[in-house]
Amino acid sequence: MKIITPATIAFIIVLSFTTSQSIAQKNEDTKNLYTEIVALDSIFFHAYNTCNLKIQAAFYSDSIEFYHDKGGFSTSKKDLLAATEKNICGKVTRELIKGSIEVSPIPGYGAVEIGEHRFHNNQEPEANQRQTGSKFVIIWHQLKDRWEIARVISLH
Repeated sequence: MKIITPATIAFIIVLSFTTSQSIAQKNEDTKNLYTEIVALDSIFFHAYNTCNLKIQAAFYSDSIEFYHDKGGFSTSKKDLLAATEKNICGKVTRELIKGSIEVSPIPGYGAVEIGEHRFHNNQEPEANQRQTGSKFVIIWHQLKDRWEIARVISLH
């Protein structure tokens, strides 16, 4: 039978305290990251819904990669904004499905946002009755002074 010494008990207490503090800090960091990314999503898609191309352009990385299951693949920020102006502005609005966002950190880079949203056709309201949510993934790159959208996967 082994005897547990006071030093061993003290070590276990310190170790468990340090571990729980580390877990609590990680949970707080994740919560803060989630809040920040959800806020960025809201700002970006408000600009999308109101056709503020200047704000959208500020969010997009110059090396954007946009994967769309209907429209294909694009790496041109200019073309992406032109397509938004032509096909979205005044015609379509995006609604986030409440509670659907998940955010995970990408250490040394930024974060990944996964969620569901719904698009409303403002010119053909009857088309909205058939629509269900669609999934999206946004890879956010954290720079020194801001976040930018580096990659988007949009599935319908």
